[in-house]
Amino acid sequence: MRYIDRVTGKQYDQPADIVVLSSFTMSNTRFLLMAKIGTPYDPKTGQGVVGKNFCHQTMSGTHVFFKDRWINPFLASGASQTVIDEFNGDNFDHSNLGFIGGGYIYANVTNGRPISSRAVPPGTAKWGSAWKKANTDWYAHNFSISAHVSWYPHRENYVDLDPAYVDAYGQPLLRKTFDVRENERKMSVYLSKRIDEIAEATGADIAPPTAPRKGPCDSQVYQTTHVTGGTIMGSDPGTSVVSPNLQHWDAENLFVVSASVYPFNAGYNPTGPLGALALRLGDEPQPLHRTAAPPLTPYTKWDLQ
Repeated sequence: MRYIDRVTGKQYDQPADIVVLSSFTMSNTRFLLMAKIGTPYDPKTGQGVVGKNFCHQTMSGTHVFFKDRWINPFLASGASQTVIDEFNGDNFDHSNLGFIGGGYIYANVTNGRPISSRAVPPGTAKWGSAWKKANTDWYAHNFSISAHVSWYPHRENYVDLDPAYVDAYGQPLLRKTFDVRENERKMSVYLSKRIDEIAEATGADIAPPTAPRKGPCDSQVYQTTHVTGGTIMGSDPGTSVVSPNLQHWDAENLFVVSASVYPFNAGYNPTGPLGALALRLGDEPQPLHRTAAPPLTPYTKWDLQ
């Protein structure tokens, strides 16, 4: 593997019998595309594997406000949230809904940070004395109700190497071609309506309507960084980048472990299953089983600058 020391700028060649590519989801895909390992995905033909099935998360939510109820934001954590799982996956009847998938609805309080946690009702002034008064009135008198929903792959959603933009080393940047498609829009509308029903049932003094996820996709609006896909795993080398054992189909000494191997993004965060995959890979890498395929050739030099 060839790499550059970012401090000194010196280039090194590091020999290795086994290479484990375990960077961020999008970086894994970029490195494989730069090294020309595997066939890049072509959205026009549907052929190729590296870069396809790029997915995000379909989230929406609201805040409920209570004049006379104290919500202590310091006495909770993300793990102590209350979750309704009846609308996740296939846990509910999808008849006539026009979409597949789902997610969980949750209410939680994770912090009391006075700068980043300043939820105020819609219509509040953006500055001045009225804004200050709203912060005083509603701090510790609100909490969020949100939907954490799956995202399924679409032929038009993918990542590839940008033909024009490069990084500081002259290497092409990763380009994202992505939007919120009909399945995720309908899914978000359905889960957002369930949020509003729950918010109303709390008896809140103010319960603003939930805005469902819709296109065009705006990367400036934070919607978690839990992206998946690009180097997906599967049982067929023609439709996947790595085997179920995370071994690259085209290089027997290369393993890829990251959320980039997920074929889609489920209703839950990718962290838990990713930890299990990493443990399984570290415990005992399994040999690759292929049928009707040419012999594998170990790669001895990886140009992953």
